[in-house]
Amino acid sequence: MRALLRLFAVFATGMLLHSTAALALAPATVELVQAPAWLERDGRSQPLAPGMELRNGDLVRTGTGARAYLMLAEGSRVKLGEAARFNLHNRSLHPEKSFRGALDIVAGAFRFTTGKLKKSVPRELAIRVGTATIGIRGTDIWGKTDKDGDLVALIEGHIEITRAGQATEMSQAMSYYDAPRGKDAAVKPLDLETFAYLARQTDIVGGDGAAGKGGKWSIIAGTAESQTAALEIYDAARNAGFAARVRLSGAADARSYEVVLGGYASAAEAEVAAARLKAATELKPRVAR
Repeated sequence: MRALLRLFAVFATGMLLHSTAALALAPATVELVQAPAWLERDGRSQPLAPGMELRNGDLVRTGTGARAYLMLAEGSRVKLGEAARFNLHNRSLHPEKSFRGALDIVAGAFRFTTGKLKKSVPRELAIRVGTATIGIRGTDIWGKTDKDGDLVALIEGHIEITRAGQATEMSQAMSYYDAPRGKDAAVKPLDLETFAYLARQTDIVGGDGAAGKGGKWSIIAGTAESQTAALEIYDAARNAGFAARVRLSGAADARSYEVVLGGYASAAEAEVAAARLKAATELKPRVAR
């Protein structure tokens, strides 16, 4: 009975996510996920999945080798690299019309690119990267914070960085603000080779095994004849940071349960993700369409 109630909760949660999506426009949504990645909200953690809506105060966390793309309601995109921790703070009732808030990069690398079609949207946005706070005025920036310090690269636009009470304005494209831990910061030129190296830390490219909305290929993490066994597979996948769901399969007189990960654009993308899931668990996933 306990397994049945829990399985019902698994199905009901998925239905609730779809039914509440139209009630209010979220400040951000998840566009692409290269697992493992998690969403932490109200003290609870769940795997990050394409289409998820983010709320004020949410924390997005990526694992080793992971990436995630988030779309702000006003049209800008945030890319997160591996081992990132990202907090969203929203103070807008209608974030698609006027975004007010902050993006907090607690750890790891990110890239923020203003929406090309919505540059006129009123925006009061601050981005915090470790010890540095960035004022945004329509731009494309890349940044990272780790144990060695903070780095902010200006690709296009104009920003103002405040650190330790000192403000630095940057308007020269392809330059970066280097702030080693415990040392003075300096602005330096950014060459194309270094930029390509930095960008790859946050970009998702073909063959990375990312999932998105509309992908027709799936991964079957496992098949089970009982609810209890299905939930064990489900838990194993989700604990590893992969957004699995349970679905019924087979004829009415021979029902079984499949634990599925969906949203892959091709068999090749699904194979990459399946290999990553297999390495993180004891499961034996297979690709299906």
